[in-house]
Amino acid sequence: MDASRPERSIADLLSDLSQQTTDLIRHEFRLAQVEFGAKLALVGRSSALIGAGAALAMTALVVLAGTVVLFLIARGMAPWVSALITTLLFGITGGALLQSGVTKLKHQDLTPAQTIDSLKETTQWLKRETR
Repeated sequence: MDASRPERSIADLLSDLSQQTTDLIRHEFRLAQVEFGAKLALVGRSSALIGAGAALAMTALVVLAGTVVLFLIARGMAPWVSALITTLLFGITGGALLQSGVTKLKHQDLTPAQTIDSLKETTQWLKRETR
């Protein structure tokens, strides 16, 4: 043993290990909070875009649908047929737009990868330290 390094008791070593473990776990939780916050912000922005797009699309749909129905009636089509054709056309288009937004949101990985990696490292460190 090195004479310049004082011996530490097992109690001191365990106390240090306990304190370091506590600090490490606190840091892991902070990392998880930051990571989840970033992921949730992305989900929030995507959801807001979907909602705004849906609201504008619905407004435009109502106005445009009326225009198309009137155009088809002016061309000699029965009013109910004009309304049915317009409803189908705009319903399919609106559904495709909403599906596009939902698909983009589904492709976001919400797994806190950094936190999981860090927890794995922490687990390995604790195993090494407690041997």
